[in-house]
Amino acid sequence: MDTLRAQWAAGKPTFGGWLAIPSSATAETAARAGFDYVCVDGQHGVTDYQATVSMIQAIVFGGSTPIARVPWNEPGIIGKMLDAGAYGIVVPMVNSAAEAEAVVRACRYAPDGARSFGPVLVSMRDRAYTTNANADVATIPMIETVEALKNIDEILAVPGVDAIYMGPADLSLSLGLPPGNNDDRSEFTDALAHITAACKRHGVVAGCHATGALAARRMEQGFQMITVAGDMLAMRTKMSEELATARTESTPDAPKSVY
Repeated sequence: MDTLRAQWAAGKPTFGGWLAIPSSATAETAARAGFDYVCVDGQHGVTDYQATVSMIQAIVFGGSTPIARVPWNEPGIIGKMLDAGAYGIVVPMVNSAAEAEAVVRACRYAPDGARSFGPVLVSMRDRAYTTNANADVATIPMIETVEALKNIDEILAVPGVDAIYMGPADLSLSLGLPPGNNDDRSEFTDALAHITAACKRHGVVAGCHATGALAARRMEQGFQMITVAGDMLAMRTKMSEELATARTESTPDAPKSVY
């Protein structure tokens, strides 16, 4: 498996998919679409742990790198996600160096951290896992508040932080803006510039939640880890488009098919 950390070290941009639906079928479908990583969302998605285990297996089977967002900065669930085979952990609402240090401790075996040993599933697929886990697993705190922006240099200076992940909805809310990517507002774009400049200073990868249409702009801004699609939104958008097309072409004045 070409891990995210290996791709980042090579300077490659990485594009990801995001899963909220608890289904191994959609997980494998996303993996086979060709994403560099596929993230199972254990925070705002509707997945439980058993579904996440099956989804991680499907992502591996589909040829992509599985990562997971955990509900909170808590070592128990972080360890279980890693034991299931996630090769990266996204942790929400990390606002200080102390909180970032807790993320690293939960993701790394001693002497680099305090992760409990027991990789029961992932070690069956990766015989060298025990030796390579500390070097392969990506530790990814989320930067999504004004407080985190204020403490960004201290957070990024924590040894073992491989990347940060900008959550546009919560960051925008914290800035007094509507949730989402507010690229027409200087408060938002200035915050992104602040994040990427700090990442460059500290040699940490900048990640973000975006769209395919925003990917080129985000790369220009300095992001290297970019989520471009989510299962629920992609399904709803495409189904709505097909339904609109069907209704339009089913009207009496619609042009006849050429087939």
